Amino acid sequence: MSAEPAGRVLIASNRGPVSFTLGDDGRLTSRRGGGGMVSGLSAVAGRAEVLWVCAALNDADRAAARAAPDGRLSVSLSADGAGPGPESMVRMLDIPAPVFDRAYNGVANSTLWFIHHMLYDTPNQPLFGLAFRREWESFRAYNAAFADALAQGAGPRRAGARAMVQDYHLTLVPRMLAERRPDLAIAHFSHTPWAPPDYYALLPDDVAREVLEGILGADHAGFHAQRWADAFLDCCAAVLGAHVDRAARTVRHAGHTTTVGVHPLGVDAPPLRARAAADDVQAHVTALTEVAGDRKLIVRIDRTELSKNIVRGLAAYRELLITWPQWRGRVVHMAFAYPSRHDLPEYREYTASVQRMAREIVDEFGTADWDPLVLQVNDDYPRSLAAYRLADVLLVNPVRDGMNLVAKEAPLLSERGCAVVLSREAGAAAELGEGALLVNPYDVSATAQALHEALSMNAAERKRRATLLAQASAACPPDQWLAAQLGALETVTRAGRQPARPAGRRLLPGRRPRGRRDRPAR
Repeated sequence: MSAEPAGRVLIASNRGPVSFTLGDDGRLTSRRGGGGMVSGLSAVAGRAEVLWVCAALNDADRAAARAAPDGRLSVSLSADGAGPGPESMVRMLDIPAPVFDRAYNGVANSTLWFIHHMLYDTPNQPLFGLAFRREWESFRAYNAAFADALAQGAGPRRAGARAMVQDYHLTLVPRMLAERRPDLAIAHFSHTPWAPPDYYALLPDDVAREVLEGILGADHAGFHAQRWADAFLDCCAAVLGAHVDRAARTVRHAGHTTTVGVHPLGVDAPPLRARAAADDVQAHVTALTEVAGDRKLIVRIDRTELSKNIVRGLAAYRELLITWPQWRGRVVHMAFAYPSRHDLPEYREYTASVQRMAREIVDEFGTADWDPLVLQVNDDYPRSLAAYRLADVLLVNPVRDGMNLVAKEAPLLSERGCAVVLSREAGAAAELGEGALLVNPYDVSATAQALHEALSMNAAERKRRATLLAQASAACPPDQWLAAQLGALETVTRAGRQPARPAGRRLLPGRRPRGRRDRPAR
């Protein structure tokens, strides 16, 4: 890592680095989570004291949290969740289920996610009335629980602790935490896109301000791509009237300056390749090879999430078979689309649409000796890794995506030098655009054309693009991604802080003045 951690490092995220299951015998079993944050934190643990604050997401998590001294659990960050490996302290918050549901499903996933991914059917949604106001109060309470836990866990004042708050679930935490602990250096990172001002304005005015002011409580705000950072700056200027210095990449509001950075997240290639060589993955390679035979293989791996655009991707595959009939019998599309957010009716309906489109393709084109499409809707990580290894073409066509690591994982594992058909609306397009075939995710015909080009690509061009994709995908592994943000906070710390009192701060409707951390511009 390029920045050596100093003092305690606090991480806050809705989902933590470990989850629990309750056996029939009543015993709790833990399992390490995946993703870039866990991988990045494992590089910090052992060199700094780490506390990860997260929410208990199920009954087993709640039981573990209640049984732990002070609600804190010691968790190994080794790949299998057991030693040897660096240790991290985890505090799981047992937030009341109704509050959590309203905050997580009602606001985070049904409002903020829809805003930033621009998913609303605007003639009908959103509708912000009394029910939403109740949900918003729960969202405040949920964020306040995190702020309280971080403030308590930060240790003595002036001890050099840093807090790294993650994602749209916790947009209010930086401001709340700054009010509780003005001595802390605070960062917030958005893993989603950020909506442009015209779309962001769908939010109620006071909520739109509160979200922005929440993030601006941080000393540093990070994004995966420049366009998302630019959209955030635009919203700060348009909604708050904040002073935005685009050259310096800073926002000054209410006497405090927040730096804004771009930190693209890549893949930790060596452990990913080692995992893909495991026996369970090889067993899936054998099984998938039997299904595909000697045919070309188009792969997609996604959550059944509205933003992932699976239905249009299937429609593009159908159009490929219609427009270029020479591919009939010569290609198989493996679509692994595992369930997501089935508590929300929109997601249940979307999953049904995916399954319906898949059946139509099989009915239209399938023959006795050729199944044109294999759709699986259960999550199976070893199977996904096997599909990466076998892919000739990877299709990643989200309508909007903060980054999309699938587009980066497949080029590192493909044994055939897979071509990548990638939506220009994915954050990853900024890094992979030179090697991928970029498409407008709404243009089904253009996506079908790109699939044809990818399948027809000559060996030299395929190799050239595959090399570019693999290099870009591994350019910023999780430890470097995390180090860049810690480095940004180190810059804030070195700059020092002196109290400042701005000339009046406009309060949100219905809110009382609270403690405020005011600092000069840096």
